[in-house]
Parts: sequence; structure tokens; C-alpha cells
Amino acid sequence: MRVIMTAMSILLAAGPAGASGGLSCGAKDEAVKLTIESGVTRGMGSPVFNFRGEIELAEKAISQDLRAMSFEREHLAQYWLDGEELRMVIYREREGDKPHGYVEVTVRTKSGDEGDYIGQYSVTVFDMTDATGGDGKTYNFTGRATCLVE
Repeated sequence: MRVIMTAMSILLAAGPAGASGGLSCGAKDEAVKLTIESGVTRGMGSPVFNFRGEIELAEKAISQDLRAMSFEREHLAQYWLDGEELRMVIYREREGDKPHGYVEVTVRTKSGDEGDYIGQYSVTVFDMTDATGGDGKTYNFTGRATCLVE
């Protein structure tokens, strides 16, 4: 009976370890440095937890507060993970009383070998140039993104 109870305890303790994993994505080129990390719960929809990310843009014409930005769970606007594809849309607006501006990051990858997902990122930045409602400027960047899902 002790053996059965011990075995059951071990199996139950091991259960939650298989219930979650993680993902990480990155891109680095002359224009963009992007990192994304998150825990992923296994099951319907593979919900994320502890989501975080950072982006650094090299384009000096973009305002500093939009060139270096961090992301949290509330900025993950869309997310898709089904074993064949990993897609994310991350959106964050400028904070404070400055003119409107935002950073939108889209990651679209397809499954490769052993948890690798390879594809593209695209970044759109909108930076309002005048606090009185003047025209804004849009910047677009694209490149290769790689992700790992475990």
C-alpha cells in the first residue's frame, strides 16, 4: 500500500510540471532588437502568463519614448499557438500627456524542428509630430524572427 501511495504522490507531483511551458522570441538586426518571453499553459488556447517583452529601435527620427519600450501582458492584443504556427500582435500606446504615438509588433512564425518557430516580424511605429494635432509620421520595419516553444 505504501508503494502505491508513494507512486501516486510522485505522479501527482509531476502532473503540474507538464501543464506549462514557455516561449521566447527574438529578432535582432540593424533596425530592431526585440525580445519576448512568456510562460504558456498547456490546454485549450495555450494561455500565456508572465508575458514580457522589450523593443529597441535604431531609427533616431522616432521619439525616444517610442524607440525603447517594454511590454506586459496587457499589451498582447492577439496571440495564436497551435503547434503549427505562433502568431502575436503586441500594441502599446505612448503614455502621459505627449502627442499620440504607438508601437505595434506582429510576429508570424511557423513550426520547425524541436520547438523552433521561424518567420517574420513587422513593427509599425506612429509618432505624432505636433502636440496641436499636426501630422504624424509612420515608420515600418520588417525582418526575421525566431521563437522557441517548450
